[in-house]
Amino acid sequence: MKCPYCSSPDTKVTDSRDTDDGASIRRRRQCLACGRRFTTYETVEQVPIRVIKKNGSRELFDRNKLRSGLIRACEKRNISSAQIEEIVKRVEKKILNELKHEVSSVEIGNLVMNELKNLDQVAYVRFASVYREFKDIGSFMSELETLMKNHKEKTDSVSPAKEDKNEH
Repeated sequence: MKCPYCSSPDTKVTDSRDTDDGASIRRRRQCLACGRRFTTYETVEQVPIRVIKKNGSRELFDRNKLRSGLIRACEKRNISSAQIEEIVKRVEKKILNELKHEVSSVEIGNLVMNELKNLDQVAYVRFASVYREFKDIGSFMSELETLMKNHKEKTDSVSPAKEDKNEH
């Protein structure tokens, strides 16, 4: 590392510690030529992910856009900012783990909808209504019926176990 004061290439690390929950390392360095100290940060370089929009255009992945869409869908619901941030982290991690340089907005939308479906059905329907661009009330009702059917199947599969416990 070159000294920012005298440009000497001879420096030594005097202290290292993790920052940002282990996402980067903060290093205190001292120049062996002029003796001055300075701080550097070391982070993993990530290849930028590009999102392929429905119209074919491309833009850089923006976790803030993802977060704002979730905030709108979760408005006036009993969902904390921490829960929203966790969804953003999980979706972003899944995208990065794919090791692709481009991802479609459809894939991102599906990941978000899967997260919301397990968290809050109203937020899920709100997000789906924007994301799926329902053209009419019929397509909207079809999505609601699917959601209701899946919810009923989940509650029915839990109910028999409760009944068995009550019989003894």
